[in-house]
Amino acid sequence: MSDFRIGFVGAGQMARALASSLASAGLVKADAITAFDPVDAAWLEFARAVPGAQRAPSNVEVALAADVVVLAIKPQNLTRVAHDLKPALTTQKLVISILAGASLEQLTDELGTERVVRVMPNTPCLVGRGAAGYACGPSCSVDDEKLVGRLLSAVGISFALPEKLLDAVTGLSGSGPAFVYLMIEALSDGGVRMGLPRDVATALATQTVLGAAEMVQTTGEHPGVLKDRVASPGGTTIAGLHILESNALRGTLISAVEAATKRSQELGQR
Repeated sequence: MSDFRIGFVGAGQMARALASSLASAGLVKADAITAFDPVDAAWLEFARAVPGAQRAPSNVEVALAADVVVLAIKPQNLTRVAHDLKPALTTQKLVISILAGASLEQLTDELGTERVVRVMPNTPCLVGRGAAGYACGPSCSVDDEKLVGRLLSAVGISFALPEKLLDAVTGLSGSGPAFVYLMIEALSDGGVRMGLPRDVATALATQTVLGAAEMVQTTGEHPGVLKDRVASPGGTTIAGLHILESNALRGTLISAVEAATKRSQELGQR
């Protein structure tokens, strides 16, 4: 159990997921977690998810009480919130931002500190299966980078990367869940087309995607190798793979990641 104090500026879904996972994993004590959100309902959900967490009366009180401050607000509120936080953000405090599109340069300018880490999480962190990338500001230490990695490990996996690659993280793991949901829906539709009840088709499709992902992660083998093991000569799988290749599924997914990455770059330039 670590003895640092962590504060959340914003108590929405991502903040709740991270805070509850940190407490459950024993990385931080529940009573060392502080949060503020102007929406009472958001705080109540946070308190239910993290029993023992403390409610701060304001954003600045979160910063004053914490060693690590997590910015979990809407990007459009950054300037206003940063104005409140700035006086309390000494060099002794590490700031972690999960704001979409807010660059390290922008965060540094707004917050008045270079000890900032920019994180690109994704929604599966809500169920402890997140995939994140993060980039550290110029005043972050090696220990700061390690701490962020430990915190993010409570909700999945993470990689320290140059900031310029965070747009690619957005395009792949940030937007990727939506691509996978579409694939699950399409597989379920295929099952229904061939006569399966909808609930059965969706359950089979979901478990198939989950199981296949687990196989890749557990075995460490290349997805192509695992694919070839399923595709026996002249069998059903190779017949289906032929249709997928003929209709450019592989190229379409690559293009989807590319398009999402480019859109992230565009949004960051505003």
